[in-house]
Amino acid sequence: MCYNRIMKKRAIAFDIGDKRIGVAISDPFNEYAMPCDTYFRTRNFQADVEAIANLAKERGVGVIVCGMPVNYDGTESVQTEKTRAFIDALRKKTSLPIELEDERFTTMQARETQMMGGVKRENRKKTVDSIAASYILESWLTREKIKEKEERKMKDEELMEGYEDEEERIIEVEDEDGNVERLLHIATIPYRGTNYCVFQQAEPETEEDEDEVIIFALDEENQKLDIVEDEQTLDEVFAEFCRQYEDFEDADEAMRLDN
Repeated sequence: MCYNRIMKKRAIAFDIGDKRIGVAISDPFNEYAMPCDTYFRTRNFQADVEAIANLAKERGVGVIVCGMPVNYDGTESVQTEKTRAFIDALRKKTSLPIELEDERFTTMQARETQMMGGVKRENRKKTVDSIAASYILESWLTREKIKEKEERKMKDEELMEGYEDEEERIIEVEDEDGNVERLLHIATIPYRGTNYCVFQQAEPETEEDEDEVIIFALDEENQKLDIVEDEQTLDEVFAEFCRQYEDFEDADEAMRLDN
């Protein structure tokens, strides 16, 4: 089963040091981080801040991630204060959101990566900061994926919120001739400013009845269900229901695989 993905703007990360600033950027799908440039700082603080802001602008990113150096025990250091001052100045030079990410051990990891890759000692300063920036960005991307997964799970649970068992999801509706039909509530979805309730027959008599979906517009003010007369609207609401149901199934399957 597949579904369309929403393309997001890429993220850029900076490992801010006194002499160099490592730069890394995410791939177009924000799946992984790639080390790229190393900016060598000048003695002009404001010029450095402006150069970093311009670099983010040139890359066309949607968010900036800055590594925040702290001691191994999590307490702040002199370098923490310096980095915070740089970030505060950067916020004034860009309208992009700036996220902070713990950068403990990233430089150590970067050096280990260089040694494993056979990078000579004299060449390590050229890339160590950008590699460290990629670890900073990788950490942030991982947290964002977890957050998105949790938000998606909460959204899916909202579709079925308030129902402890199937019997509680069954309602009875009466048509103009007085015929009563029992319907099983599947979901309530918003579409173009109106909430629509999606049902199936609670006691289907044929296989075709089992697959049939019945859609009503919810009149919340009068607490009643209205028949949707417009065929195009019905088709559009049904398509939106299918999209949300696919997302629910995909998320549920992902949770089972994780467990």
